[in-house]
Amino acid sequence: MQQTHLRSGYRIAMLVLLAVLFLAVNLFSNVVFRSAQVDLTQNKLFTLSQGTENVLKEIDEPITLKFFFSERLANEYPQIRTYANRVRDLLQEVRDRSNGKVILEVVDPEPYSGDEDLAMSLGLKGARTTEGDIIYFGLVGTNSVDGIEQIPFFADERQQYLEYDVTRLIQNLSRAKKPVLGIVTNLPMDTGAGGLMEAMRGKSKPFMIYEELRDRFQINFLEQNFIKVPKDVDVLLVAHPRQLNDATLYAIDQFVMRGGRVLASVDPHSEVSFTSGDNGQPVQGYTPSSDLAPLLAHWGVNFDAKHVVGDRKLAMRVQTGMDARRQTSDYVLWLTVPRGNLDANDIVTANVDHLNLGTPGSLSPVKGATTRFTPLFWSSDDAELYDLDYVKSGPTPDDLLRNFKPTGQRYVIAARVSGPLRSAYEAAPPVTARGDTERSDSRETPDPYVAETKADANIIVIADSDIFDDRFWVQAQDYDGQRVAQPIADNARFILSAIDNLMGSDDLISLRARERADRPFTVVDNLRRAADRHFLAEQERLKAKIAETEQRLTALQTQAGEGQAAPSAHEQDEAAEFRAELLSSRKALRDVQRNLRRDIDRLATNVRFVNVALMPILVAFIAIGIAVVRHRRRKARAAKGV
Repeated sequence: MQQTHLRSGYRIAMLVLLAVLFLAVNLFSNVVFRSAQVDLTQNKLFTLSQGTENVLKEIDEPITLKFFFSERLANEYPQIRTYANRVRDLLQEVRDRSNGKVILEVVDPEPYSGDEDLAMSLGLKGARTTEGDIIYFGLVGTNSVDGIEQIPFFADERQQYLEYDVTRLIQNLSRAKKPVLGIVTNLPMDTGAGGLMEAMRGKSKPFMIYEELRDRFQINFLEQNFIKVPKDVDVLLVAHPRQLNDATLYAIDQFVMRGGRVLASVDPHSEVSFTSGDNGQPVQGYTPSSDLAPLLAHWGVNFDAKHVVGDRKLAMRVQTGMDARRQTSDYVLWLTVPRGNLDANDIVTANVDHLNLGTPGSLSPVKGATTRFTPLFWSSDDAELYDLDYVKSGPTPDDLLRNFKPTGQRYVIAARVSGPLRSAYEAAPPVTARGDTERSDSRETPDPYVAETKADANIIVIADSDIFDDRFWVQAQDYDGQRVAQPIADNARFILSAIDNLMGSDDLISLRARERADRPFTVVDNLRRAADRHFLAEQERLKAKIAETEQRLTALQTQAGEGQAAPSAHEQDEAAEFRAELLSSRKALRDVQRNLRRDIDRLATNVRFVNVALMPILVAFIAIGIAVVRHRRRKARAAKGV
C-alpha cells in the first residue's frame, strides 16, 4: 500500500515538473526567440523583402510610426481583425530590423477619447459600424523635421501591397526631398477623362497611376513646347505627346546627352485618348497617335506607327453582347501579357506578374545602332500585325478571330535601350525652328550643344499609351471621399518600377510583387479558347446549313403554291426531309452552344473531387493499412508467445 502511494506521489510530482518545464520553455522561447520565425508560405508573405531591409538601413534620423487600431470595436469583424494582426506583425518586424531607428506606437482610439481626436486630426479615415461607432485602422509616420505621412485606412483591397505601402511611407520620411519627375504628355493624367473642364467643376478623377507618381515623386509638368529641360528634373516621362516641334525634340535629345534618363510611351492607336468625359466627347486636343521621330531612330529603336499588334493567345476576354448565349469573347487587340512574356532578368520586369494593354504597337532594333536593344515584354508567336486603318474601322472581336492569320513572330512591345549615343542633331536648331513659343519664357535659350553622351544612356520605350488607362489595370473605389485602388494588373507596378530604376532607386521595386494579384488558370483559359474557336467554326457551318435548308424548303413551298396543285409524294417526302434536316441542324447548334463549357465543367468536377474527397479517401486507406499492419504484428507476437 505504501509503495502504491509513493508511485502516485512520484507521478503527481512528475506531472507538476513537466508543467513547470513546459511553462519555463514557453517563457524562455518568447523572450529569446521573439523575433525568430519560419515563413512557409509560397509567396513569403511574412518575410521582409531585401528592398525593405535596404530602406531601413538608410534611415539616418528616428521615425515614429503610430498604428491606430480600434481593437475592441473590431472584435465583431473577423476580417478586419485578421488583417490588423498581419499589419501589426509587419510593423513589429520593421521595428525589430531597424536598429532602433523606427519607433512603433500602437494606439487604440476609444470612442470620444483624446486618441480618437488625435486620429481625426492626423487625417485618418474611420469605418462606421452598424451601431454608429467608428473603427480606425490606419498608420501615421513622423520624422524629426515635422514631416508626416499617412495611410488613412488599411483597405482590404490593398493587402497584397501592404509591405510596399509601409516601406514607401518610411522612405518618404527618410528622404530630405522627393526626386523630381518631369512629365511631357497629352494624356489627361492629372484631370482624368473629362479634362480641364471637369477639373474646373471639381469633378476631376486623375489617373490612378498619376496619383501613385504624385505620392512618390515631385511632379514637374512641362508644356509640350519647351526649349530646355529644367536642371532639377531627374527623369523625364514622355507619355503619348502631341507632335513635338524641333526645338522641343532637341531639348529632349540634349537632356539625354547630358545623362538624363527617359521613359517614353508612343502609340499607333491610343484608345485612352478617345475616352469620353461627361459630355460624351474626348478631351479637347486629344492625340489619336504619337511618335518621337527622329529621336527613336537615333536611340536605336524602330517604331511601327502604321500597325497594331493582335495576339490570339494573349487576347483579353471582353463583353461582346452580340449573342445571348455567349457573353464574352477574346479580343485580340487587347492583350494580357503574362509573366512568361516579360524579361525575368531585368529588375524592372522581374517582379511583374502581368500587364494589360490596348491596341499596342511594336518595336525593333535599328541595325548598326551603337545602343543595346533589350526587349522587356513581347507578344506570343500566335500574333499578327493589323493595318491601322482596319483597326480604326472597328472590327468586332469575332471578325478579328475569324480572319486571324498568325505570322509566328513575337513582337516586342517595350524595350530598354542602353549604351553610348550621339545626338540626333548636328547643332542647336535655329530660332525660327523653335515653333510656337508663346507659352515659354522668351528669355530662355537652349542649353549648349552636346554631341554625344559621356556615359551610357538609359532609356525605356513602350509602344502603348493605354498602359496608363485606369480601365485596363485597376478598379477604383470611393471610400469616404478617398479613392482606393484595387489593381487587377501590374501596369502601375511596371511604370513605377521603371521610373524608380531610371532614378537609380531599386529598393522599392521588389516590394510590388509580394503576392500575386491573381493566379491565372492557364489550363482553363486554354480550354476556353479552344472551345471558342470550335464554337465559332461549328456555329458558322451550322448557320450556313440552316440558311441553305430554309432557302430550299421555302423554294419548294413557293413552287407548290404557284402551281395550285397538290404536291406530289416525292415533293412531300423532300419537304419532310428538309424539315427534319432543319430540326437536326438547329439541335446540333444548340448542342455546340451547350457543350461550349463541357470540358471546363469536367475539369471543375475533377478539381472538386481532389479537394473534397480524395484526401479523406487517402487518409482512410492509410489508416486501414496501419490497422492491418498492427493486427498482423499483434497476431505474430501472440503466435510466438504460444
